[in-house]
Amino acid sequence: MANQSGRHFLQIPGPTPVPERILSAMSRQMLDHRGPTFGEFGLKLLADVKTIFKTHNPVIIYPSSGTGAWEAGLVNTLSPGDQVLIVETGQFAVLWRNMAERIGLKPEVIPTDWHSGADANKVEARLKKDKSHDIKAVCVVHNETSTGARSWIDEIRKAMDAAHHPALLMVDAVSSLGAMDLRHDEWGIDVTVAGSQKGLMLPPGLSFTAVSQKALAASKKAKLQRSYWNWDDMIAINAAGTFPYTPAIGLLFGLAEAIAMLHEEGLENVFARHERLAEATRRAVRGWGLDTWCRDPRSHSPAVTAVAMPESHNADAYRKLVLENFNMSLGTGLNKLAGKAFRIGHLGYTNELTILGALAGVEMGLELAGVPHEKGGVTAAMAYLSETVRPATAKAA
Repeated sequence: MANQSGRHFLQIPGPTPVPERILSAMSRQMLDHRGPTFGEFGLKLLADVKTIFKTHNPVIIYPSSGTGAWEAGLVNTLSPGDQVLIVETGQFAVLWRNMAERIGLKPEVIPTDWHSGADANKVEARLKKDKSHDIKAVCVVHNETSTGARSWIDEIRKAMDAAHHPALLMVDAVSSLGAMDLRHDEWGIDVTVAGSQKGLMLPPGLSFTAVSQKALAASKKAKLQRSYWNWDDMIAINAAGTFPYTPAIGLLFGLAEAIAMLHEEGLENVFARHERLAEATRRAVRGWGLDTWCRDPRSHSPAVTAVAMPESHNADAYRKLVLENFNMSLGTGLNKLAGKAFRIGHLGYTNELTILGALAGVEMGLELAGVPHEKGGVTAAMAYLSETVRPATAKAA
């Protein structure tokens, strides 16, 4: 592909663009990860990251992808042959199920049509049938990146409580942390897993596991093999602000800056911004006469919108055309959505003009590709953003 001027529009749902502030923070010189300066930095960072998860319990940071945090959550709390209940809302729930199977667990799936989030009523009904409490964990993806559907975790917790079931609640927050409201303690989550490359605005390479006291108690009896992922080793040495092996120091510098940026904007403002940009995107999709893959309005994701491609048109061929002509990357369709949908990421370091630029590229691409659509999607998004803009608060001189 020929070199193109101007910046690349990275509109996939992760990795997301990294702010200059974070890039600058990551370019600092390395520290002795066993020295006192790093220890002071580590203690503050480990305390500050809890505020993003809204927890008072430990948040364990691994140098890994979010997949590593999945494995850490499973192997630290469960034993070979344990049964886990997984709600299959999309491709990432499928991958979680596959991992559970590979490490010796017995996953049971509550299927969905991949057009909505998890149904708390179905979870409650299944748990009520489990009189012997064979199910040891319930696994739910908070934001299913493959389909653009969210699940309401507080409702899942209420369903588990209504069933009087002692299973652990495990939540994949890889693409929701820093983009959607997440309350680890208040919602009674036992294990929350997340990654650095989405709402936290960092490069890939860090994973997070927030744990409850119930999960920590379960880890004392769990019998699955673990070494690198062992929580005990991490928690013991984290007390001094350090790690049991060499940490990803540059990424940790970036994480500290990312947390500062989220709090400067205010978490509630961050979540409202994501909701607003997502609604603008969906209005554009409707304006084009196209459909979102997520059909339940209440399940629409604030982080990503999956757009269904009309019959006889291939989404990957369309994405290729957009990349070559407008220097923009759109997310590919995964698993059942392969070739049938493309995804527009609107999370992380983004604003109105970023989204409008991306939507303009999508609309021009539809025209160029000969995809049947109506004009005016960008206009609909622009009208919504204009109507809902909040005037900037003037700072005192």
